[in-house]
Amino acid sequence: MKLHINGQTVDVPDMVTTVTELLVHFELQGKMLVVEHNQTILQKEEHAQTELAEGHRIEIVHFVGGG
Repeated sequence: MKLHINGQTVDVPDMVTTVTELLVHFELQGKMLVVEHNQTILQKEEHAQTELAEGHRIEIVHFVGGG
Protein backbone atom coordinates (compact mmCIF):
# COMPACT_ATOMS: atom_id res chain seq x y z
CA MET A 1 0.00 0.00 0.00
CA LYS A 2 1.28 3.47 -0.85
CA LEU A 3 0.98 6.18 1.80
CA HIS A 4 2.20 9.76 1.75
CA ILE A 5 4.36 10.03 4.86
CA ASN A 6 6.02 13.33 5.71
CA GLY A 7 5.71 14.47 2.10
CA GLN A 8 7.10 11.31 0.49
CA THR A 9 5.32 8.37 -1.12
CA VAL A 10 6.19 5.26 0.88
CA ASP A 11 5.29 1.61 0.25
CA VAL A 12 4.20 -0.18 3.42
CA PRO A 13 3.16 -3.83 3.75
CA ASP A 14 -0.56 -4.52 3.29
CA MET A 15 -0.64 -6.01 6.80
CA VAL A 16 -0.11 -2.48 8.19
CA THR A 17 -3.72 -1.36 8.55
CA THR A 18 -3.73 1.09 11.48
CA VAL A 19 -1.63 3.99 12.70
CA THR A 20 -0.41 1.86 15.62
CA GLU A 21 0.81 -0.83 13.21
CA LEU A 22 2.50 1.85 11.09
CA LEU A 23 4.40 3.15 14.12
CA VAL A 24 5.47 -0.41 15.02
CA HIS A 25 6.58 -0.97 11.40
CA PHE A 26 8.86 2.08 11.59
CA GLU A 27 9.95 1.21 15.18
CA LEU A 28 8.48 4.43 16.57
CA GLN A 29 6.16 2.89 19.17
CA GLY A 30 6.72 4.25 22.65
CA LYS A 31 8.40 7.44 21.42
CA MET A 32 7.05 10.91 22.11
CA LEU A 33 5.45 11.94 18.84
CA VAL A 34 2.51 13.57 17.12
CA VAL A 35 0.67 11.89 14.24
CA GLU A 36 -1.49 13.72 11.73
CA HIS A 37 -3.78 11.56 9.56
CA ASN A 38 -5.31 13.25 6.52
CA GLN A 39 -4.82 16.69 8.09
CA THR A 40 -6.30 15.70 11.47
CA ILE A 41 -4.06 15.49 14.52
CA LEU A 42 -4.69 12.23 16.35
CA GLN A 43 -4.74 11.63 20.08
CA LYS A 44 -2.57 8.68 21.12
CA GLU A 45 -5.74 6.76 22.05
CA GLU A 46 -6.94 7.03 18.43
CA HIS A 47 -3.88 5.37 16.85
CA ALA A 48 -5.16 1.78 17.22
CA GLN A 49 -8.58 2.53 15.73
CA THR A 50 -7.47 4.81 12.89
CA GLU A 51 -7.40 2.69 9.76
CA LEU A 52 -5.09 3.35 6.83
CA ALA A 53 -5.85 3.03 3.14
CA GLU A 54 -4.05 3.62 -0.14
CA GLY A 55 -3.14 7.28 -0.61
CA HIS A 56 -3.71 8.43 2.96
CA ARG A 57 -1.51 11.31 4.12
CA ILE A 58 0.42 10.87 7.35
CA GLU A 59 2.69 13.34 9.08
CA ILE A 60 4.80 12.02 11.96
CA VAL A 61 6.72 14.44 14.14
CA HIS A 62 8.86 13.01 16.93
CA PHE A 63 10.75 14.93 19.52
CA VAL A 64 14.48 14.65 20.08
CA GLY A 65 16.09 15.87 23.27
CA GLY A 66 19.45 17.51 23.44
CA GLY A 67 21.26 20.60 24.47
